[in-house]
Amino acid sequence: MATTPSKLPYLPLFLLFVFTKSQPASAIAPRFPSSILRSHNNLHSPAFISASLDANHNPQQLYREEFFTQVLDHFTYTPQSYQTFQQRYLVNDTYWGGAKNKAPIFVYTGNEGGIEWFARNTGFMFDVAPHFNALLVFIEHRFYGKSMPFGGDAKKAYKDATTLGYLSSTQALADFATLIVDLKKNLSAVDSPVVVFGGSYGGMLAAWFRLKYPHVAIGALASSAPILDFDDLTSPYSFASIVTHDFRSESESCYRVIKESYDLITHTATQPGGVEKLRSSFHLCKKEDVDSLSGWLDTAWIYTAMTDYPTPSNFLQPMPAYPVREMCRAMDDPKTGNDSFAKLFAAASVYYNHSGTAPACFGFGDDYYSEELGANGWNWQACTEMVMPQGASDEESMFPVSAWSFDNSSCDPIYNISPRPHWITTHFGGHKIEQVLRRFGSNIIFFNGLRDPWSGGGVLHNISSTIVAIVAEKGAHHVDLRSATREDPEWLRDVRRSEIRIIGRWLARYYHHLPHPRPNHNKRRPRVHVY
Repeated sequence: MATTPSKLPYLPLFLLFVFTKSQPASAIAPRFPSSILRSHNNLHSPAFISASLDANHNPQQLYREEFFTQVLDHFTYTPQSYQTFQQRYLVNDTYWGGAKNKAPIFVYTGNEGGIEWFARNTGFMFDVAPHFNALLVFIEHRFYGKSMPFGGDAKKAYKDATTLGYLSSTQALADFATLIVDLKKNLSAVDSPVVVFGGSYGGMLAAWFRLKYPHVAIGALASSAPILDFDDLTSPYSFASIVTHDFRSESESCYRVIKESYDLITHTATQPGGVEKLRSSFHLCKKEDVDSLSGWLDTAWIYTAMTDYPTPSNFLQPMPAYPVREMCRAMDDPKTGNDSFAKLFAAASVYYNHSGTAPACFGFGDDYYSEELGANGWNWQACTEMVMPQGASDEESMFPVSAWSFDNSSCDPIYNISPRPHWITTHFGGHKIEQVLRRFGSNIIFFNGLRDPWSGGGVLHNISSTIVAIVAEKGAHHVDLRSATREDPEWLRDVRRSEIRIIGRWLARYYHHLPHPRPNHNKRRPRVHVY
């Protein structure tokens, strides 16, 4: 969630830099990538939809769009709180066994962006739906996508603190619960068990939903959910450390070139002709301020580390398999000689131009700041409750040293409010999590891949027999939620098999304790294609 005063593509979503003092000109800017899309693409074009679709699913067959009349405020009873808005959700009932069979309902708890993005990148749910005869529902988070309060007008919804005050994780969870309960009633499916799924911020919401609404969902798969990335639960330097390890594990020289690039770029910019040299070396458009160059490169390093998937992907950008490895190979290619800028550009091109369709020059443009990508919504959340410390602490980090220190001064002039850095752990817990959740929690899977920088704030050890941590040494950001492919490595297949078995046990126990057991039609369930 954020850093740096330079004009970065992820800056508007992730404002945690406002809480960090002594930031260098280019500092790490970690945050969930959900709404950080390519600036040079038309987000609504058929080409973009096809490129962003996970695996082999046809976007026209994935879901149908529905809307639910949602209350503005679940927790007060003032006249304003009774206002309503239209909350979007997506449904796929292709494989549902029906209410009479008490067939399960699998719900995705939406993140900080339009819900189609997550539906198209969560192929695991579509893969397992036939096996479980499950109804699939993807619920959009309030204040994102089409789920805008105040008449569906984003400008009104994002106007100031008087309207944005209704944007919070607790309100979002209450939205999910209200919609699910109403949907089950309308489907006459009150006995159908619900399992919630989520990745990244959505994974945090899935875990919290199970803890706060156990009567609504029997279990949760929380993938890459850094629920411990608050207060003093996790080192604020873990994110930078993991990104550094990802690159250093592939190539020492690759790591060194990146580490030394910050001083080199700064020095070059001060020399006669230096600015033009930087623009030429990195193919920057003439209007671009080279002060943002290091941040532009940071974007490539950070999001490539997060999405270091073992198969080609289109989650943030068209990327090859193992993109960190490919970046370092490009950087170490003898063709770049001893030219550090050529090495850096070759590596960054793996992120920005693997498809070979990038424009003639690169820009950091304002189109990154589009409201439809959720920029203003996440700004607000980062300035209120989602205070997730980040920095770079030691000389081994490939990023410039940036000591963490809480400072709310940047949020005051924007929203005239002060962040509440301890609210998340007060409301959802986190301190002594093993003791606490062992007493009252159950049926949560926490998946984390150790190559994902957010794994530093994840649950990495089993808490109980029913709160299970699945950890993959070579895994990246919610890789388990992606569609299965024939190229998946065996460790990833094992992860998904484990998740399927655990969810199956949850459902079996649920049906076993029903007063009227689920009908048995002796139908053989289709095999889940984990290859």
